Amino acid sequence: MSYLVLARKWRPKNFVETVGQEHVLKALTNALETQRLHHAYLFAGTRGVGKTTIARILAKALNCESGVTASPCGECGACREINEGRFVDLIEVDAASKTKVEDTRELLDNVQFAPAVGRYKVYLIDEVHMLTKHSFNALLKTLEEPPPHVKFLLATTDPQKLPVTVLSRCLQFNLKRLTPKLIRDRLQYICGEEDIEAESAALAMMARAADGSMRDALSLLDQAIAFCGGNVVEDAVASMLGTIDRQHVSQLLNFLADRDAPGLMAAIAEVDQQFPDYAQLLDDIARILQRIAVYQVVGPSEVEEDLSAEDLSHFADVIAAEDVQLFYQTAILGRRDLHLAPDPRSGTEMTLLRMLAFQPPQSGERAATPARIPSASAAPVPQTKKSAPEPVVAPPAISIHEEKKAQPVAEDDWADLIKTLGLSGATKLLANNCAMLRREGNIIFLDLDSRSESLLTPQRQQALGEALSSHFAETLRVDISLGHAKKETPVQEEVRRGDEALQAARQSLESDPNVQTLKDMFGATLNTDSVQILNEQSSGSQE
Repeated sequence: MSYLVLARKWRPKNFVETVGQEHVLKALTNALETQRLHHAYLFAGTRGVGKTTIARILAKALNCESGVTASPCGECGACREINEGRFVDLIEVDAASKTKVEDTRELLDNVQFAPAVGRYKVYLIDEVHMLTKHSFNALLKTLEEPPPHVKFLLATTDPQKLPVTVLSRCLQFNLKRLTPKLIRDRLQYICGEEDIEAESAALAMMARAADGSMRDALSLLDQAIAFCGGNVVEDAVASMLGTIDRQHVSQLLNFLADRDAPGLMAAIAEVDQQFPDYAQLLDDIARILQRIAVYQVVGPSEVEEDLSAEDLSHFADVIAAEDVQLFYQTAILGRRDLHLAPDPRSGTEMTLLRMLAFQPPQSGERAATPARIPSASAAPVPQTKKSAPEPVVAPPAISIHEEKKAQPVAEDDWADLIKTLGLSGATKLLANNCAMLRREGNIIFLDLDSRSESLLTPQRQQALGEALSSHFAETLRVDISLGHAKKETPVQEEVRRGDEALQAARQSLESDPNVQTLKDMFGATLNTDSVQILNEQSSGSQE
């Protein structure tokens, strides 16, 4: 017997075997069990997600000799013939090759005749959007009022091309793209049934490459079995797909975090020896950056990660949130324009260098006067003029009672201080969403905006304390409460100043004599919602 490809051999024979699409299966099962059957169904979705498969199972459910049921027996003559593609009352039409109106009319000429052997005559029209306008017009009347023994099952990858008149006559089901986890689990099950040893990482790689299509995944598995000689291993599958080792992607991200351009070029030269797919490399970088951005905002999630939790936590701390967004946007734009580059490698190198070129300078690269938290263990040293030096006066002694006494701090000090601490990632977000309350001894009390409660973790609180200790060369720790003092945080201050500047700009335009003249002469009105602030001069003058 000739070899049967996995996509055909493992095509589901009933609703129970079907992977995913629970929303469609539940609706069809309930309709079959309650005998509330529509005369026309439209299944829409991308390739390989089960449109034709579900339509064939529905045809079996309608014509099973045991009766109309959501669980066809699979053993009767009708079920076996539908599985083998030779059931006379299941008429399958490929609309891509039968686009002429004459073909549609010839098809519909037999609609009025009763089924030959089955309970229903089922018309399965695949890629129905390929029909011409005249073909749709010929189909409309029959589709609206078919004989009671006829059911129409339509499948399409592009429902937008169908006339509204057709859509309104069908029950429409939108099939979803399958998740990589669902596809990987199905591949793992099939490998177990086929006695094929397969590494989980290799199956996950093929599940991602399938891009939501189970049929594509099974075709890749067939290819991998042939390529690997039986046992499916990660290195061979990566070579087959042209994907890049995850360690190389992590290395590139580390070089981006360190702003190490020579390191990036050396890493690309090493990757180039593997004859990689550079478009896939940029996709992998963008995918991991997206997971880092999610981790920085909400922490660990249930989504299957390409990186371990430790690696995600590391990148979330060393790459600032704004840099993650910049790198992601640059990666997807570079991926889009890769075909315009002289060659894929140079296009990828320019994309990575563009990430560094557009990256804002770090806080340590700017000349800035650090904001200070008043310390109870030291008093400020008076400034002296170079032209008339004065003797340094020793600071007055401070009693232990005064050292532990809470001292008030100006609200502006905390926002300025954050810029000098060298924080990044979620730790910086945490600090910017806190307002400083006071200092007592070596404890700094902060108040966190209650809307940002998800940012507060023991690791980030400890990292903030260590940054403050390093900055002031003394052991400090932070105590963070949740939204009790209602003081303004740096984030809230920035939003308030932006709103004030915008309001001032709108008022300035309202009172502008030229605007008043235009209103008087032409009856014009000023659309204040379109006013935007193009620079920060006003906010800088207020500080």
